[in-house]
Amino acid sequence: MTLLATSARSRWRPGRGLAFAVLVVLLLISIGTALRLGSVALPLDDVLAVVTRRLGLGSSQVTLLDDQIVWQLRMPRVLAAAACGAGLAVCGAVLQSLTRNDLADPYLLGISGGAAVGAVSVIVLGAGVAGLSGTSLLAAAAFLGAMAALVLVLVLATGRSGSLPPSRTVLAGVAVGELCAAYTAFVVIVSGQNDAARRVLAWTLGSFAGVRWSIAVLLMVVVVLAVVGALGYAAHLDAFAFGETAARSLGVPTERVRWTLMIGTALLTACLVAYTGAIGFVGLVVPHMVRLVFGPGHRRLIPLGALTGAILLVWADTVARTVMPGQEIPVGVVTAAVGAPVFALLLRREARQG
Repeated sequence: MTLLATSARSRWRPGRGLAFAVLVVLLLISIGTALRLGSVALPLDDVLAVVTRRLGLGSSQVTLLDDQIVWQLRMPRVLAAAACGAGLAVCGAVLQSLTRNDLADPYLLGISGGAAVGAVSVIVLGAGVAGLSGTSLLAAAAFLGAMAALVLVLVLATGRSGSLPPSRTVLAGVAVGELCAAYTAFVVIVSGQNDAARRVLAWTLGSFAGVRWSIAVLLMVVVVLAVVGALGYAAHLDAFAFGETAARSLGVPTERVRWTLMIGTALLTACLVAYTGAIGFVGLVVPHMVRLVFGPGHRRLIPLGALTGAILLVWADTVARTVMPGQEIPVGVVTAAVGAPVFALLLRREARQG
């Protein structure tokens, strides 16, 4: 069997194009609904008028207030949520295939723990970076922390031959994550700040509050590039499903592919976490949901997973900012409340089939 034959098994089956189109439509509907809902509910006509006017597709008159709410406040937040959901879903799918571990998620390599170290150093200790302040400072510190954690994991996991065994990588990620968690807890406890724990907890559970256009555009560009790049490795990821030995016999340069995808997913996760915090369950549950419905082929799994993750996180963020009037809850609370029962159902289904 050749790698080309393996890749052919994951091509679009009849009806998959329809599934892609349906998910795109559902995503657009989700975005439109999210733009309507909030502390100030707006009619759909007003939302469409603002969007079409901003895109140069219409000349409808809109009020300054509607324009500010829809275009300046809600649109970047909703687009960032969609990008983050898509990115986390793709990272989860790639890592689950690379490690052949159903419990792998985007935070497998200690990324979230490292980002939390950077964020806590700013929130609690007041550490600074020259020329940065506020949200930019927090994002930069979180990204640097995530990168430091990644480097430490790779140093611990890499063998003398330059190999990157999945089992050792997972264990190194767990160890680094626990070390980062210990640092975070220690700093919060000894800081003596009454609201330190609350602020750190709010960041670690994730939020899209305060996201503006510059951040939203950055996240969208990074995620689109990541999805395209992951699709380029779809055939290799399909080969990994048969095991590393089988993948190597099919002509896959396993070590190079593993290094490339591990570092790529880590960089994407670090970028997402730096701006939005660690949002759980999306990267863990969405790939399993898509595999269950559409099969394991990565030419389907990656794009359909990205769309599904985007839809899920757009709705999770909408619930997070509307379920309690006058108060916003962390989006990670919503994804956990939805993801945990879904994951439990998937486990029970697999147990019955086994």
